[in-house]
Parts: sequence; structure tokens; C-alpha cells
Amino acid sequence: MKKDYVLLSKKGMKELRRRIAQLEHEQKAAIQALREMDKGTAHEERLEHIERLAHLESVESELADKRLLLSSAKLLPSKRARLKVAIGSVVDLIDQQGRLFRYTIVDSFEADPSDGRISVESPLGRSLLGKTIKDTVDLATGKQQRSLQLVRIH
Repeated sequence: MKKDYVLLSKKGMKELRRRIAQLEHEQKAAIQALREMDKGTAHEERLEHIERLAHLESVESELADKRLLLSSAKLLPSKRARLKVAIGSVVDLIDQQGRLFRYTIVDSFEADPSDGRISVESPLGRSLLGKTIKDTVDLATGKQQRSLQLVRIH
């Protein structure tokens, strides 16, 4: 069963709204540039006009996609049971060497592993769902198998 909404964190919602504002600004600038452009007949002018139209079309397409996403976006529940890992949970994991890792479980749209946000659909995200504190998660990284222990759910 496919859900008809996307769950986003506050940060993800803010980034989406910021990107929509940027695209709206780009759209206005592209339209203004087209209006100010001479409608000359020289080959270079026609090519530049076509390039500007293509850029505008690209911006408008991305803008429509982002607006559609925003219309179906819901904020992650702020109060939920913190006994089990769910989408929106912030988890602390420790590996065998004692290194601590903190991840936020998010929808795939918002995932950014370099920022600590992992997709609920990733191997680690899937294996963490439903886990409780002190549970161990086995993760295959290339040829190695790593065990991570869940030590905290925020």
C-alpha cells in the first residue's frame, strides 16, 4: 500500500520551502530576461532565446515538482513513543570499537547521510525500524559485517 504523503522533519520542510522560494526567484528573473531580450533575427539571438526558454522550462518543471511535494508533505510527529525506532527518530549507535554514531531516520526525499539523516528505506534505516534500546543491528558494508548497538532513541 503506497502512502499519499511524505513525512518531513522541520529541517526538511524548511529546506523545501527555501528551494521553492529560490526557484520562484529564478523563474521571475528568467521571464524578465526573456522580455528584455531583443527579438532579433540573428542566428545567435535565436539560439540565446531558445536557451533561455529551455532554462525557464527547467525551472518551472522543478518548481512544479517541489510544490507538489510540499502539498503532500506532513511534519514528522513531534511526540511519539520513544521506545521503538520509527521514522523521525534520532538514534545513537555504538560500534565494536566504541565509536558513537547519531542518525535521524527520515523519508528518502530528505535523506542526507553526510548530515546524519538516513532514509527509512536504506539498509540501515530498514534494520533499525522497530528496534529498542540495547538491540543490535548487523550491517554489511562491502565485504565487512558490522554490528551496531542501539544505545539511545531521542
